[in-house]
Amino acid sequence: MTTAAPFLIVAIDGGAASGKSSTSRALSEQFHLLHVDTGSHYRFVTHQLLERGVSPEDEAAVAAALAALPLGQRIVGRSSVIEIAGQIPGDEIRGPRVNENVSRFAAVPAVRRFLLAYQRSQAQVARTGGFRGLVMEGRDIGSVIFPEADFRFFLHADPVERARRRAAEGQTDSIAERDRLDAARKTAPFVCPAGATPIDSTHMTLPQVVDHLAALIAPRLGGSQP
Repeated sequence: MTTAAPFLIVAIDGGAASGKSSTSRALSEQFHLLHVDTGSHYRFVTHQLLERGVSPEDEAAVAAALAALPLGQRIVGRSSVIEIAGQIPGDEIRGPRVNENVSRFAAVPAVRRFLLAYQRSQAQVARTGGFRGLVMEGRDIGSVIFPEADFRFFLHADPVERARRRAAEGQTDSIAERDRLDAARKTAPFVCPAGATPIDSTHMTLPQVVDHLAALIAPRLGGSQP
């Protein structure tokens, strides 16, 4: 009798430009895991609310607007991409307007409740899609979304190095301010979850980070290929 291969959930938290997105995508490719970027969820919701003229300070208006935003997902390669009213996010979610407001909207409890069940449901999307597991990146994955994930990693790096990485990407992002706002919010604050494995990527290349995490994951899946 053969034993069914385990379905793994890998949670990767970290600040902007800590390397979590590139690492998550690389692990998704290596192990055939469904990749989910929850940061894009908050960014797309922020964009949609701003387009409707909603302020993060008006929580009643936020809740009312959210009720009119139907969520879905579209599988693109090995990634589950959020849909809102049949639309998927584009470059607009990386612009200054969203950068300046995403942490403010993410601190609104109604926004986090709106996305919580949706984000947890991505595990079933991965199972139904025949993936070997799920790798989800964000700022509260190991603490709130999947606190019992098989692997919980927390990537961090020196703020100066992270700012350099963002600049190299041609992006402007108030990294330190976003981290401060996200760490200070009352609902699901941005923290390194207790028991998670911290990884300082300041002086590591992306391949070094990926290899380090992959070496921990591979034994659970019996190798690195699907």
